Amino acid sequence: MKKVILMIVSIAVFSSCTQAMTPPDAVLKTFKKMFPTVAKVNWGKENAKEWEAEFTLNGNKISANYTFDGIWIETEQEITVKELPVPVYNEIQKHYPGWKIVEVDKTETAKNGSIYEADIKNGRDKKSVAFKEDGKIVIE
Repeated sequence: MKKVILMIVSIAVFSSCTQAMTPPDAVLKTFKKMFPTVAKVNWGKENAKEWEAEFTLNGNKISANYTFDGIWIETEQEITVKELPVPVYNEIQKHYPGWKIVEVDKTETAKNGSIYEADIKNGRDKKSVAFKEDGKIVIE
């Protein structure tokens, strides 16, 4: 969920700029191929090597990242606990009994496929864990 916090900070910083940011044509072209129906997009630089598009599609807030030459890197969106694959949900319950799932993101990456990241909480203890679709832990 660190990405979500960074995304919120990025939005605040970029929205304070008076000049709209426009990515290179290669980025715009790839974005339009992937999301042809999206009309309103907030663009910003994720870092020195990436552009990030933030938009809403079918009621879902989504961010998509691209290299400067238009290569897609990842797409991330918040999902509900009910949308977690059963193996992921089961692994969380198995490894973290008594912990509550607070927030869940699904990230599609060119490199690693689908990753499900969950923020979990047990009293004052908080943790972020990530899993492949089959329930294998990838980050702890």
